[in-house]
Amino acid sequence: MGARTFTTGRRIVARLEHGGDLLTQVAAVADAHGVTMGEVRAVGALRRAELAYYDQTAKTYEPHAVERPVEVLSLVGNISRRDGETAVHAHLVLGEADGRCLGGHALPGCLVFACELVLEELVGEPLERGHDEVTGLPLWAAL
Repeated sequence: MGARTFTTGRRIVARLEHGGDLLTQVAAVADAHGVTMGEVRAVGALRRAELAYYDQTAKTYEPHAVERPVEVLSLVGNISRRDGETAVHAHLVLGEADGRCLGGHALPGCLVFACELVLEELVGEPLERGHDEVTGLPLWAAL
């Protein structure tokens, strides 16, 4: 186990653009405000979603598309760095019209209908994601 201490910086709120890609827009908000480490949360709605489940045995993501409007009941995630770029790692809980929920790892292709984002900056040396041999995931390195 590794850990590092960060202090809390600015809290940035944003309304994401209708029709845009969710993850791209979250990264753009972080970049526009110079945030290299942070915690993100959001609520809203998507026109469609791309989710994934990580198969721990095969060490691969199993994607599945949600080709219908859904509510974003919860987006939780973080901002860090990967290969020198802003990396958004987010999980979604989505609500269906009949009240059922779907969830998973957010992938590119989630198209925003309406979304309100809160980005809390973490101040300190940003963490870089790197390949973890044990899990096969791009996890925070050097903790």
